[in-house]
Amino acid sequence: MRKDIFERMRFFVKEDIKPNFSQIARQYGVDRRTAKTLYDKAGQVKEVVRKKRNIHGKLDDFKEIVKLKYEAGCTAMAIYRFIQKKGYTGGYTLVKTFCRNYKQEEIKKATIRVTHTIGLSAQVDWKEEVKLRDKYGKVHTFNIFLYVLPYSKLKFISLTMDKSQDTLFEMLYKAFQYTNGVPKEIWFDNMATVVDHHSSYPGHVKFNEKFLSFSKDAGFKAIACQPYRPQTKGVVESLARTTSRLAPYDGEFKTLKELDGIVDEM
Repeated sequence: MRKDIFERMRFFVKEDIKPNFSQIARQYGVDRRTAKTLYDKAGQVKEVVRKKRNIHGKLDDFKEIVKLKYEAGCTAMAIYRFIQKKGYTGGYTLVKTFCRNYKQEEIKKATIRVTHTIGLSAQVDWKEEVKLRDKYGKVHTFNIFLYVLPYSKLKFISLTMDKSQDTLFEMLYKAFQYTNGVPKEIWFDNMATVVDHHSSYPGHVKFNEKFLSFSKDAGFKAIACQPYRPQTKGVVESLARTTSRLAPYDGEFKTLKELDGIVDEM
């Protein structure tokens, strides 16, 4: 019996696909009846499925409360000591591992949601204190504002001389005009003009009051994400590309206005 053909037929049976026996026969150099016979035999083989034993883990009864406390900003050690008083008899390592895995899973979900939902979100970041010389040798220090729509990859980029809150608001309005709309949510990193307090734990953020008022008026929800996380990858890469593309213009521009035009075209 041709094992290679038989395994191919098992695949067809498993996926509930009716194969073209003539085509299979030509591909493997056998008679059509041979291919059909092996398909019939594959259909008679029962898959052996091992049932997983339903083992009740020590942490199972506490997982929901662990998630709740972790999202509230509690450390794994604090949660461990808390659930011990609730009857948990397992070790600290189990709690710590569960918290770490849960955090990674939440990050993964957020990344997929941000990059695969049209019109949902935008990402904002700055490249600080970029230095370039003009044709006359004068060194200019400036910042680069970047606004990216992850789904479409459309981006708005602009040169700014400061990172004040008023400048941020101005850049956001220009970005909304450039992209023809306001997304439902905008992701920001740990910038002082947006966040008054930032924790490494999910959901533990205090936004600046003036910024919150601006976001409500504009009609978007602000979300703070940690720098260098997967959700910010697109922004970080775009900023790196823009900075590298500016390098050849060192000593090649006359005025900041000319440089701003160069940045706009990137």
